[in-house]
This record gives sequence, structure tokens and C-alpha cells, in this order.
Amino acid sequence: MKSKAEVVSELRSMLADVFAAKASGEAYGRLARAHGYVDGFMRALLDMGVVTKAELLEVVNAERERSSGPAMRPMADLVGSAGVAA
Repeated sequence: MKSKAEVVSELRSMLADVFAAKASGEAYGRLARAHGYVDGFMRALLDMGVVTKAELLEVVNAERERSSGPAMRPMADLVGSAGVAA
């Protein structure tokens, strides 16, 4: 059986592939299938007690941020020099 570090690393790789496919405009069917594989993998990890829900959320959020940038930015980053939102 693989170690926890190995399965989490594999999950990170799968998530990176899904986020890259989404960003590149992959066809809906392929993207939906990839999401299904990742969802099933995460469900199996939860059911086997390998990871907790909080750990999964942390991994998914970290990979999403790596792929797309932070979910939220300070308003100062969005306001131009004239004080108008960009």
C-alpha cells in the first residue's frame, strides 16, 4: 500500500492536470471525466481514512491557488492610480 505522502502527491498531480485542462479550454466531456476521477479518488481516500476532509480541502485549495492565483485579492490591487476600479 502506498504511503499517505504518495497518495497526496498523486492527488496533487491529478488536480494540477484538471486545473490545467480547464484553463486550456478542454472539451466538456474530457473535463467532466477528469473531475469524476479526482472526485472518486478523494472519496476513496476519505472512506479509507487516509486523509481528513480538512486535509483534502487544504490540498485542493493549494492546487487551485497554484493554478489560478489566490481566490481573493486586496481591493488595493484592483484600484488604479486614479482611484477607479480596474
